[in-house]
Amino acid sequence: MGKLEEMQNGSVIARIARAGAVLVVALSVAGCLLSSGVTISDPIPDEPRPPSGETAIGEREHPRVVAAYGGVYEDSGAERAIARMVGRLVASSDNPSQSYQITILNSPVVNAFALPGGYLYITRGLLALANDSSELAAVISHEMAHVTAKHAIARLKRAEEKALVTEVVATVVDDPKTAQTAIASAELSFAHFSQAQELEADIVGVRTLARAGYDPHAAARFLAAMGRFADVTSAHSGAGKQPDFLSSHPTTPDRITKAKFAARAVSGTDIGVRDRAAYLENVNGMLYGDDPSEGFVRGRSFQHAKLGIAFTAPAGYTMENSSDAVLATDGAGTALRFDGTDIPATMALDDYLRSGWVNGLIENSVRSTSIGGRPAATASAVADGWSFRIAVLRVDKMSYRFIFASKTPTPALDSAFRQTVQSFRLLSDEERLRLKPLRIRVVKTPAGASAAAMAARMRGIDASRRLALFRVLNGLAADEDPETGMQVKLVTD
Repeated sequence: MGKLEEMQNGSVIARIARAGAVLVVALSVAGCLLSSGVTISDPIPDEPRPPSGETAIGEREHPRVVAAYGGVYEDSGAERAIARMVGRLVASSDNPSQSYQITILNSPVVNAFALPGGYLYITRGLLALANDSSELAAVISHEMAHVTAKHAIARLKRAEEKALVTEVVATVVDDPKTAQTAIASAELSFAHFSQAQELEADIVGVRTLARAGYDPHAAARFLAAMGRFADVTSAHSGAGKQPDFLSSHPTTPDRITKAKFAARAVSGTDIGVRDRAAYLENVNGMLYGDDPSEGFVRGRSFQHAKLGIAFTAPAGYTMENSSDAVLATDGAGTALRFDGTDIPATMALDDYLRSGWVNGLIENSVRSTSIGGRPAATASAVADGWSFRIAVLRVDKMSYRFIFASKTPTPALDSAFRQTVQSFRLLSDEERLRLKPLRIRVVKTPAGASAAAMAARMRGIDASRRLALFRVLNGLAADEDPETGMQVKLVTD
């Protein structure tokens, strides 16, 4: 929850500007050169050239991407995991002369993407989910395919066209229904264009994997793992099950099916390198989940050592931490958002609630109160079919907000709101010192140990999700146990 720390410190520049774990891969026939100065094969002898139009776009957007994803993640093992494979992937790609800059982002989300000019990004959350080198290679080859096919440039142009259509229609067309139909048509056209790009990159990436000697079935395997991981970890796992036809990506089952067909077209069922042992060695000890600067989610509790605050959501709620806020849901239509807000010290908290930022505020619901001995105010609101319960409180120079929302308000909404708000407290010095980040630890499975027994050794994970997460992180089926001596990933503090 980085916004809280930003408000406290006034700037997040220091956090973002850490020395980067950025792998600058400048490949040609001569070989690959890393930004650290460590050379794989021979350095490129070419004279530096001014950036092309695509490279200039990548250079311009790179700092924004790094800032949006919590900065650059520094980890020598993670860097080695990428460096081991990137040269052979580029040499096997559709454009071996293309140069790349690969950045590991300090984010727990599972994501990877590309910008024009060969700027590729992989989150540490994705590295933690992958189980072998071939799965990571599948992700990198997919993003390389976006670059070689110039998808980013095409997508940028299409986005500009979409923005123009939307602006013109909204300005010129008087009939709201006609305008809405035209705008929806532009949205759908853009979405389908992007879906086609993703499928094309999947297929090109699988071919690149096979040519580089990696298991081409890794693409389908990792896509399936991503889908399972999202189901296990998302605070919104009860929603969004229906296909979103305005999504920029095809639905995961569709991508998995096509990736399997592509793999069968270039190989048998068991061919190509997976390199599991070496990969797990490289990710052993890697940070997992929340960065300490954004606080920690521990089951249903959120704790922030630097800010010295904590609160707990009710039983049945699933919690997520993001750079902007802490989010939670009960899976039955009630959602929670907790964040920090900048309220002038001279403004009373009840006046802040009345200052206009709350749509549908019920004026006579505003109450001044205290939470844990701290000044606070609460209110209710109704807007767009949603009912809201809101609390703001002040701790020294910081102010925080709890916002509960439900489509079907019941007494349970009020109970969950009160329970959560009243759980807010300040951490003791001992508690703050005891808070440690979670990390990936690779261990061997002892004889007779079940998946449940191994999952029980994990820490910082809600008990209801521990077993499912253990199996997903280790590529095990929903009812599968690890074999004796199998190296597995555990999440521990």
